[in-house]
Amino acid sequence: QLVESGGESVQSGGSLRLSCVVSGSLPDWYALGWFRQAPGKEREGVSCMTLSGGSFRYTDSVKGRFTISRDGAKNTVYLQMTSLKPDDRGIYYCAALGAGCPRRVTSWRVNFWGQGTQVAVST
Repeated sequence: QLVESGGESVQSGGSLRLSCVVSGSLPDWYALGWFRQAPGKEREGVSCMTLSGGSFRYTDSVKGRFTISRDGAKNTVYLQMTSLKPDDRGIYYCAALGAGCPRRVTSWRVNFWGQGTQVAVST
């Protein structure tokens, strides 16, 4: 089970940190990631990291602004978001990926989803 938190409404240029608590254990070859879905748009991959910590991926639009990290002791994965833009708004979903973090964002394959947390960015 994946449970997200941390979504809220912020002004453009602001920062937020999303958290996702992972219940239970995952195989070592799994990855954890974040996806988002804006109103009227398809869900898209935002960031992904392998449980080994050896691979980190970001979609182009968030590179340099978002950082994914994990606290193994707390079974929690985070998404630190800075310099937020209105285009970053949407429902953010935590995900467990059974095939790691391929280089191409569109190749990320999710096995488990969280319920989502809402992020709003105002101008």
